[in-house]
Amino acid sequence: MTLAEHFIELRKRLFRSALALVGGAVIGWFLSGYVMDALRGPITDIAKQQGREAMLNYDSITGAFDLKMQVAITIGAIISSPVWLYQIWAFFVPAMTRKELRYGFGFFFTAVPLFIAGGVTGWLLVPHIVSLLTSFAPEPDSAIIQAKTYFDFILKLVIAVGIAFVLPVFLVLLNFVGVLSAKSIIASWRWALILIALFTAIATPAADVLSMFLLAIPMVALYFAAYGVAWLHDRRAAKRELRLEAELAA
Repeated sequence: MTLAEHFIELRKRLFRSALALVGGAVIGWFLSGYVMDALRGPITDIAKQQGREAMLNYDSITGAFDLKMQVAITIGAIISSPVWLYQIWAFFVPAMTRKELRYGFGFFFTAVPLFIAGGVTGWLLVPHIVSLLTSFAPEPDSAIIQAKTYFDFILKLVIAVGIAFVLPVFLVLLNFVGVLSAKSIIASWRWALILIALFTAIATPAADVLSMFLLAIPMVALYFAAYGVAWLHDRRAAKRELRLEAELAA
């Protein structure tokens, strides 16, 4: 393709992705009520477990509408993700070699389930984190939480945990393509811990220490798991290279 044809192809892919996102957002608008009921669950549990008044609060006239739109767009992005992910993939596939395609497929079919697993883990952590953090308030006080802040808290937490589960796949991918060795991964573990701490501090709303630790612990564990996979790959590659050298010498 010429440069102009590439731009036309990109425009076509972006248009299809945007169309899918809009369609998903329309569906998300009708599902937003069910999602808000699920999000409201931990707030209801606070009233039962801690014996205090707890509710979501909208601090502006348009607050409820804005939140409903945000929830609808988020649901739409999730529902339409197979379409826009495919469009991104289809745009880059023609430029890839067979080896790059094999690694790309491996990365995609590993990263997506890991991200979903991380998102589900984050969602399961939400009630415990909300209950624990609100329990620090004195008993006579009420838990009146801004609805948009609450939704942003949960969304960022779920996404952060999802990303935490996917990051080790990038390390393994870089190792498989020969960019990063297992020795380099383990030699940089101190820097990795610092970067993980910075990431969790940015990703968690209000940068509370408890949420940071809950995100950092699985990220550290998966980092060393990635090192284990890379070490096995490097070991097999070294044995294969020695075998080839022996065959050439013979």
